[in-house]
Amino acid sequence: MKKKLFIMLGVLIALVPLGLLTDAPAWGEWDSSYFEKVLGFMPQGIEKIENTIHLKYLLPDYSLPGANDVVGYYVSAIVGAVLIFVLYYLIYLAVKRKKA
Repeated sequence: MKKKLFIMLGVLIALVPLGLLTDAPAWGEWDSSYFEKVLGFMPQGIEKIENTIHLKYLLPDYSLPGANDVVGYYVSAIVGAVLIFVLYYLIYLAVKRKKA
């Protein structure tokens, strides 16, 4: 089962540069100008959150200084996959410890 999961994860990471083929932003990464362009208005809840939350991104725009876009996409995919794996592993350890 683990082998199939890692193969699927590898395929998804290999397909990452497909995002470079479109001018549309990735799902969920819209800014206020995108909402205004597509919807014709800015939803109040999103406007409120956008004005209060200021995040520092680990790899902004999926890029690395001095590297081309494809390399930045791959590094972002790998870093994201590792961070998610570590998060789920820590949750697994916490649940396992609580059951013991």
